Amino acid sequence: MNFYKVLSQQVFTDGEYSIVPIRYEDRLDIMKWRNEQMYHLRQAEKLTAQSQNSYFNNIVSKLFEQEKPSQLLFSFLKNDECIGYGGLVHINWIDKNAEISFIMDTELEKHSFEKNWSVYLKLIEKVAFEDLNFHKIYTYAFDIRPYLYPVLEFSGFVQEAILNEHCLFEDKFIDVLIHSKWNGKFNLRKAVDSDVTITFEWVNNSNVRAYSFSKDIVTIENHQEWFSNKIKSSNCLYLIASDKNNPVGSIRFDINDITATLSYLIDPKCQGNGYGTQILKAGIEKLKNTHQKIKFISGQVIPENKASVHIFKKLNFHSTSQDGVLNFTLNV
Repeated sequence: MNFYKVLSQQVFTDGEYSIVPIRYEDRLDIMKWRNEQMYHLRQAEKLTAQSQNSYFNNIVSKLFEQEKPSQLLFSFLKNDECIGYGGLVHINWIDKNAEISFIMDTELEKHSFEKNWSVYLKLIEKVAFEDLNFHKIYTYAFDIRPYLYPVLEFSGFVQEAILNEHCLFEDKFIDVLIHSKWNGKFNLRKAVDSDVTITFEWVNNSNVRAYSFSKDIVTIENHQEWFSNKIKSSNCLYLIASDKNNPVGSIRFDINDITATLSYLIDPKCQGNGYGTQILKAGIEKLKNTHQKIKFISGQVIPENKASVHIFKKLNFHSTSQDGVLNFTLNV
């Protein structure tokens, strides 16, 4: 395996997925995918085996030993099989920012795009923020693939700019959208498979269970099944909150027609830092943006949970009391 001199860590993993310094053996698959997807790439002509070999031998091979390479490229693997590639490109070492590039196996785009794109973003973020301590990463995308943007926004990226009619595409000038994420800022992203461990730890913490309606300890088997069903359900929006790239809590909306029932928790180690208000406000905004039919948001709290009662009231939820439970409702 090749090694990047500039990186202290070479392999970044998330369950069965990983990114590794780009492998020479993947070059022809990458060439094939790029040629099939030229419509959204800044690529003027089709690649050939000869040009691809030359690129890897003369350009890519030199990146590994450079102190400050202009790009860091990775093979994106699932169970050690290459299913895509990408990296950090147009790296600005002075201002500590870089553009994200990514392309996956064309055959996976139709049914697995959201999953692969979201996992890849999580992995490349580890490279940029944890290993390189960059300040900002961003995407630069022709506005012809709308399914890119929900995943970016679920992953904590913000649409920073629109470059109006910036590129000529099929004899028509089209916009370019730039989505950015900054190191260390509070954000919400969609929960993924690998979050099952931290959410299991949270749900069984004694401080969390004290304010839960059920006081019973949750088994790992039951949590894994429940968690998997929730993140796969189209009637559930499950989000993880992070600050300074560390998970600090979660919020979940279970959706029934025009009503969404919310449930949230804060990592017990992070309680008392104002995350409850941040998570509810940001979560409600994401819900409104992604599920526009929702008219009402509801939540239930036991009266002893004074912190949650305060937050719901501060955010203008209307409260009623029934059978020792406080019911909160917000008109969206």
